[in-house]
Amino acid sequence: MLSVRNIVRYLLKKHEYVKRKAQKNITMGGHPDRNAQFENITQLKQDYLDAGNPVISMDTKKKELLGTFYRNGSLYTQAAIQTNDHDFPSSATGSVIPHGFYDLKRNTGYITLGTSHDTSEFACDSLFQWWVNEGIIHYPKAKSLLILCDGGGSNSSRHYIFKEDLQKTANALGLEIRIAHYPPYTSKYNSIEHRFFPHVTRACEGVVFDSVETVKTLISRTSTSKGLTTIVHILDKIYETGRKYAADFKEIMPIVFDIHLPKWNYRAIPQE
Repeated sequence: MLSVRNIVRYLLKKHEYVKRKAQKNITMGGHPDRNAQFENITQLKQDYLDAGNPVISMDTKKKELLGTFYRNGSLYTQAAIQTNDHDFPSSATGSVIPHGFYDLKRNTGYITLGTSHDTSEFACDSLFQWWVNEGIIHYPKAKSLLILCDGGGSNSSRHYIFKEDLQKTANALGLEIRIAHYPPYTSKYNSIEHRFFPHVTRACEGVVFDSVETVKTLISRTSTSKGLTTIVHILDKIYETGRKYAADFKEIMPIVFDIHLPKWNYRAIPQE
């Protein structure tokens, strides 16, 4: 005779009930140029890879508080992990902002851990660090760099402060930087979101972020059986929020916008 548990299991299976997790697949909005931009990004990626130029995916993970705060996940330990019963920001010893880059060709990740604010200057400083520590080593003959990113946050497609900071970075590196933004509501298709960040989350599950050094150690261990490796750099510079671009930047800016979908596609060409 079947037990109650087996009867319930049998009935669930008979009526095609399956245990499922919610999936974020319902698009909250669209854009008439969505498909055109995806086709453009696909072509740009292929052109850059064929030419031996780097293609990187860029984004920022959510800000994390430092201190004795609860974090999702479980660990093998010999004693219980005790954390605060409330996550009050006022109890934090600081915060950490992981800004990431994913190299599509080399399957490598790079994280800059900021301890201040997620600003356009921070994003561009992180890019500078990636190029100096990784990019120029593996792409010494690169003529241009393609960055794929979403259209909001510190690298917003609508903000001229990002374009101004990007131009300064191109000047400092002596390298052309091409930006291709994903259309609104499609950031999940950015490679970093499904090929790098989930593994970073897994590497940090359940561990209390008691210091930025702890976060660095944890993220540095991010790897996969398919060869993904990760480098982490701490950037403890203080960044000012609410900065404005120079008064004459829009009139004299050297940013070159593409003819096709210029709002999402443009280049910062180094100036002498």
